[in-house]
Formats: sequence, C-alpha cells, structure tokens
Amino acid sequence: MKLLITEKPSVAMEFAKALKIKANRKDGYIESDGWIITWCVGHLVTMSYPEAYDEKLKFWRLDTLPFIPTEWKYEIIPNVQKQFNIVQKLLQREDVEEIYNAGDSGREGEYIQRLVYMMAKPNPKAKIKRVWIDSQTEEEIKRGIQEAKSESDYDSLADSAYLRAKEDYLIGINFSRLLTIIYGKRVASKINEDKVSISVGRVMTCVLGMIVSREREIRNFVKTKYYKILGEFSKDENSIKAEWKVNEKSKVYESTKLYNESGFKTEKEAKEFIKSLEGKKAIITELKKTKQKENAPLLFNLAEIQNECTKRFKIKPDQTLDIIQELYEKKLVTYPRTDARVLSTAVAKEISKNLNGLAKGYKNVEVQEYLKKMVEEKYSTNLIKTKYVNDSKITDHYAIIPTGQGFENYDKLPELNKKIYHVIVKRFIAIFYPPAEYQKVNMTINVENETFIASGKVCITQGYLEVLKNTTNKSTTNEQNVESNDKKQDKKELNEENNLEVFKNLKKGLELIVKGYELKEAETTPPSRYNSGSLILAMENAGKLIEEEELREQIKGAGIGTSATRGEIIKKLEKIKYIDINTKTQIVTPTPKGEVIYDVVKYSMPDMLNAKLTASWEKGLDMVWKKEIKPEEFMDKLTNYINSKFNKLIVKT
Repeated sequence: MKLLITEKPSVAMEFAKALKIKANRKDGYIESDGWIITWCVGHLVTMSYPEAYDEKLKFWRLDTLPFIPTEWKYEIIPNVQKQFNIVQKLLQREDVEEIYNAGDSGREGEYIQRLVYMMAKPNPKAKIKRVWIDSQTEEEIKRGIQEAKSESDYDSLADSAYLRAKEDYLIGINFSRLLTIIYGKRVASKINEDKVSISVGRVMTCVLGMIVSREREIRNFVKTKYYKILGEFSKDENSIKAEWKVNEKSKVYESTKLYNESGFKTEKEAKEFIKSLEGKKAIITELKKTKQKENAPLLFNLAEIQNECTKRFKIKPDQTLDIIQELYEKKLVTYPRTDARVLSTAVAKEISKNLNGLAKGYKNVEVQEYLKKMVEEKYSTNLIKTKYVNDSKITDHYAIIPTGQGFENYDKLPELNKKIYHVIVKRFIAIFYPPAEYQKVNMTINVENETFIASGKVCITQGYLEVLKNTTNKSTTNEQNVESNDKKQDKKELNEENNLEVFKNLKKGLELIVKGYELKEAETTPPSRYNSGSLILAMENAGKLIEEEELREQIKGAGIGTSATRGEIIKKLEKIKYIDINTKTQIVTPTPKGEVIYDVVKYSMPDMLNAKLTASWEKGLDMVWKKEIKPEEFMDKLTNYINSKFNKLIVKT
C-alpha cells in the first residue's frame, strides 16, 4: 500500500481525484486498493511550554532564565488529537510500503509533517518520499507523485524549519519573560493598566520598531519653506515652463543662500536672484529627443500581490494570502507563498498551456480581447531570453500565475476572490505584450550661465499598458527623502504643462523670448505612514521601502520574516494591541502601548529593532536549507546570543 498525507482534507480530495481513487471516505482518511490518503488539519504537533519540562517553570522568575532545553519536548495539540491518532495508526500499518509527504511545498509545510512523523514513528520498513508541486492541477499532482524524491533530500529544509521554530520559541519566551519581570510594572503604570505582559518576538519586535520609528519621524517633522524659480520662455505662440537649477558656473554656486540645488532659503533672496536675470538673453544650449521603452513589470510574488491588494481593495495582507491560498486550492493559480517574481525555464517552455487554458476557460470579455489581440498581432510567447525567466532567482517556487485551469470552481468564488484572480491574470498577460514607448524631450536653457531645465514626455505606444491601464504599474512607497518628494512633484507639474508640441520647432542654439520669471513657494513634506501592504514590502526588503520596482528586485536579499509569515506577524501585532490598522485605509500606526514597549526594547536590547540583524537570522536559516552552514552552527550562535544578551541585561538592571 501507498500512504499519502496532505495538509488538509480539501487538498486530499484533489489528490484523490488526480489519482482516480474511487472509494468511500472513511473516518479521517480514504482507502482504495493501492492507496490510502489521509491529512493533517494544519499543525497536529506543537512545541511544549517550559512547564512541561519542569512545573516550576510555569512561574516567571529571573533565576529560571534563560531557558534553553538540551532535549526538546513536543506534544499533540489537544483539539486535533483524534486526527493525529488516525494518521499515526496509518503510518504504522505493516502493509504500508511507501509514504508520500504531500504537505504544503514550503518550509512550514515540511515542518508540519516532520513533527507528525517524529511523534508517530512510522513503519520503519516504509520508504518516505516528498511530493513537491507548484499547483494543484491534476497534471501537476501526477507529476509531483511520479517525480517524488526521497524525504532525506529535504532534510536541510526540515533542519531550517526546526531551527526557525526553536529560534522564535527561545527568543519569544526568554525575552518576553525577562523584560516583563524587569519592566512590566513600569510599563503598566505608564499605560494605566494593572499588569502588563511584554511580548517580544524575533520578527514582530523589529516590525514594531519600523512602525514606531516612522510615526515619530512624522510627529517630529518640522516643515521647511523654500523658494523655487520657474522661467517662462517662448519662440512663437507656444510657451515653455522651465525650472532653474544651480550649476558650477552659477553666481550662487555653493552659496549659503540656497536651500537645495533648485531652491532658495528666503523669498527675498529668490526675488533678488530673479531681478539679476532681467534683460538677459535665453539660449537653448541642449535639446535632446529620445524614445524610451518600458517593459511590463515582473510577475507577482506574495509580497507584491499583498501590497497591490492593500492598495486596490483595502484589505490586510493575511486576507490576501487566505484568498490566494483558496485560488490555489481551487486549481486557479500556482503556489502563493513564493518570493520569486520570475518563471523557471521549464515552466516558460510550457507557458502556452496556461494561455490556451485562459482562452478556453476564463469567460471574461476584457481578458478575451487581450488574448485575441495577442493572436492577431502574433505576439511571441517565447519568454526564455526575457527578464521574466531566471532560474537563479527561484528557490522553492516560481512567481504566482494563473494555471489556465480550475474554471469549474470559478463561478462559486466570492466577488473579491474573482477580482484578485483578475489582477493576477492581467499581470500575467501583460508580460507577453510589447513594451510601452515614450517620446521624451529634455531641454537646457542658458540665461547668462544660469541653467533652466524643461522636459516633456508622452506615451506614443501603449504596449503592455493596454492590459495594465487600470493597474498601478509601480508601487508607490514612502521611503524617499524629503527633497526628492518635492522634486518629483515639481517635475510632475512641469511635465503636465510642457506637452511635446511646444518643442516641435526648437533647436540647439536658438534664442528664446523671456516672458517672465515666477517665484514658487515649496515646502518639505514628512514621510508617509506605512499601510499594511507597503509594510509587507518593507519587511521583504529588510526594513527598506524602495519605489522603483526594478531596483527593488535587484537589491532584494534576506528579508524580515518570510512570505508565508509576514501577514501573520502584522496580524499578531494588531491582536496584542501594539498597533492599529485603519479598516478603510489600511494605514498602520502604533498604539500608546506599542510605543512604550518600543521604548523598553530600545533601552534594554536595541539590536532587536535592527532590521538588518533580524534579516541576518533569516539569512542564516536560508543557509542551513542550502547546506552552507550546519544546523549545529546556527544553534550555537543562537544560544550564545541569548546568553550574552541575558548577561548584559542583568548587569544593566
């Protein structure tokens, strides 16, 4: 007999369908002539609390800390004991010759099943294999079973999973207890509560730090006025607006009168500068016309789609994940918990199947028009040498794309699920469309060694924008310095005023009529607050929000948390009342309690707020998975970190 174990009953049913198993469902499993299919219901086994090691550890006392077990204890979760017993009995059956681990294809899915095997002690004669799939289509399930590798091939992934759980357990329990013992009463008095338990987490505390730091930056921000100069020039009836910018030959180069490269500190100084320009000739010293091409953005990974859905639908990241998980289980999209935004070469070679499936099954007029145009215009579906295919940027799973299947489940979906599916489909189709093309003009005007810059830009070919015309192409984020915010706004205004027609009959060396100079009052602006989606992006990039999508992809390294856990971390911070999330806008702010906790951590162990340090722990887990370091090495570093922190904190108090 072959025994296959999935993570939940609904997934087990899909495996049964794919294997054409026709048998009556029994209590907690399905059995046919050759197969037994059973399931977990999420976690069946969990780590034991300290009191399971020693009853005295139930009480939070300084002399029992730090608590670092030499042998770890685990226990069955009481409300799923029945299903564990069923799975255990099946694993121990003498007639079971092969066991297929068909848990969720990721670190957490591996952990769930490994805990079960550890506690259940399967038939030692049975071979254990790992099924690793990217979607729940029948074809992919069959492939996953046929190509299942030995469970031992995933031992390093399991090591990483165990270590992640131990790390979170040790940091959470030890430092939550320690800080509560030392600072609990002080915190309670500050927020007018009888008693407070301080909750600390490896990732959670770092994210709280990001939110509080941003809030205080906004709160302490002092707006500064400065004054910019715009010149209006013309050759005929058309006028051009151009912005003054300091250069090395300028009379005010490196002057203390300047606030920045294009603004004066006071209105008086700006007006005096304008007066000095009166009667001076304006000559075009540079006129550059270029065509720009812009390709469709990369595909969605989980962080990007969570951010997109927060902006579009004002929903929290964990809700987005739940919806995409359902789309995955309904066979409509590929595996959601992925960090990759590209496809593998193998998938790219078969991508026409996904497109054909959409053409046949997705009864959406808009999408059908896009697909029809692809055929009529003979757009290439060969992605192999494009930026959308890169095997080196894929670890466990490729980007989230529609499978082109599962449409028998589509009509029963809630409306929001359908909308999110539609967003994923459009992002996918866009990569087959040609780039958008822009005509751009940059002009430099010289007024007696003072430089004025004018520019214009217009889209001449929509290309992929035809598909994503109602989709935000680039994530709008907040991690810009104050000055660049103002520059972008001014540039936007100039581009709106200068259409390309005004540059039509101009050329280098031409003298322009000076119609006048305008003083423009500007003001520095504070950074914006995170919303729950942009916070996910910041976590993915180790505490940084990066506006340019391509740059974001280039510098992406180890993030804070993982794609599977980030939404839950934000959810937990809200649940323990460290943060508030506005239900209408999804804007995230710290609570008074959250700010007090932040102050305690900043004083006592500030490195817990360091995004780079937190990300380095995640990187270490990744290195264990890739067999670049041994599990023992990671555990030794973790133990040393906890002990050294305790020694410093005890001395500090």
